[in-house]
Amino acid sequence: METVSESQQQWFVMRDLKRPNAKLPAYKQLGEMGFEVFTPLTSKIMTNGSKRVRIQVPVIQDLLFVHSDKDKLDKIVAKTATLQYRFVKGAPYCTPMTVPTNDMNRFMAAVEYTKTPKFYTPDEITPNMYGATVRMVCDGSINGLEGRLLKIRGSAKKRFLIELPGLLAASIEVESPDYVEIVND
Repeated sequence: METVSESQQQWFVMRDLKRPNAKLPAYKQLGEMGFEVFTPLTSKIMTNGSKRVRIQVPVIQDLLFVHSDKDKLDKIVAKTATLQYRFVKGAPYCTPMTVPTNDMNRFMAAVEYTKTPKFYTPDEITPNMYGATVRMVCDGSINGLEGRLLKIRGSAKKRFLIELPGLLAASIEVESPDYVEIVND
């Protein structure tokens, strides 16, 4: 987690307290206001009348990341009762949680690289799921990305795990073993 500087843009970890079926969730609302927003999404099939429709919904309903400076974001949070900062546990009172820009960019690149990322909360990942530390060697946005291989019993495909420490992890499918270079620890 980074410390907050008033005038510097950074990735703030936010909570959206709106209902899951809200027409305008915070990530859409802030996006329309011109903020850079990232929310991990997954596909879900919903019934709309008599039709089944595939829609994109947040993986964790109340989690979103907003790239802004604190002053701008404070004004929006003050006006919106359902939008809150997530605070750092054990830090001075009301210290907003932030994610380092490099970590956030790596995480977003990995998630956007694949059509089917799988997301995990920190308590879902056990130490025996971690494989070797690897670096991706391929064309595109994930070239040079470092993470861990994910060991899942019975899985035929290799998956690459990238984490936002203490918040969320995502795994992406490794298309070819040629794309992976083992990093010496």
